[in-house]
Amino acid sequence: MIDWKINPSFNRLVAELGKFPGVGKKTATRLALFVLRQPDAEAEALAEAIREMKARTRFCSICFHYTEDDPCPVCTDPARDAELLCVVQEPQDLMAVERSRSYRGRYHVLHGALSPLDGIGPAQLKIAELMARLADGSVREVLLATNFSVEGEATAHYLASLIRPLGIRVSRLAHGIPMGSDLEYVDDATVNRAVEGRQTI
Repeated sequence: MIDWKINPSFNRLVAELGKFPGVGKKTATRLALFVLRQPDAEAEALAEAIREMKARTRFCSICFHYTEDDPCPVCTDPARDAELLCVVQEPQDLMAVERSRSYRGRYHVLHGALSPLDGIGPAQLKIAELMARLADGSVREVLLATNFSVEGEATAHYLASLIRPLGIRVSRLAHGIPMGSDLEYVDDATVNRAVEGRQTI
């Protein structure tokens, strides 16, 4: 049996890969071995892709999705319905709604959900920025697409209580999405039905 203690660089790569969501030590080891077997040019291309993404990617100053151009392509797309705003917890949730191809409005990414036990309150989310976007009266409907978890539901109800007094329609994704599920893992057809069946809350 090979003693990998003599190969600290391999162990370091396994440890770094193991930080990825859903990647345990065995999977991290397999990935590290895969990288090790690749030609130097392939390994360098992977490292360069990571460096380039980190260097060039930032938040859109309007919707707070990840982008290389600020504002992002969605916020600057004239074909989008600027009167309809979809609020999601995370960037991957925005991607899930986009994959459904049933929504043509714009977005706002909160970067989390209310969770007092974890020390996450309104100040830790992009809620103040959301309310600033709504202040000019150009949005007629806000679609709350937070996850159907305890935290997601609490966030949706909190946002609804802030938005309703502005005279803006507040809707919620229909419950075609299972309770306790994260939007990024739901299939496209289910997300499509949920968007089409949204309800005022």
